Amino acid sequence: MIPELPEGFEISPRFRQTIEQRIARLERDAVWDEEQLAHLQDEEHIRRHRRLVSTQRAEALRMRLFLDRARMRVARPITVR
Repeated sequence: MIPELPEGFEISPRFRQTIEQRIARLERDAVWDEEQLAHLQDEEHIRRHRRLVSTQRAEALRMRLFLDRARMRVARPITVR
């Protein structure tokens, strides 16, 4: 179950970019790790490797849902007094 996040929270553009890069890396790694299954022979190793792929994809999805709920923080103008 995914924990509920408060509506209307804001994140910085830099933080959003960091999360997007992490999602891309997780998805790339999941694809590569899945391709490596063809080279494994031990059933227990295969099971653990499938679990790794599943976890990578679940984490990428969790982060995507987080970004879907977030707004980018708009820079506030500097006021001169």
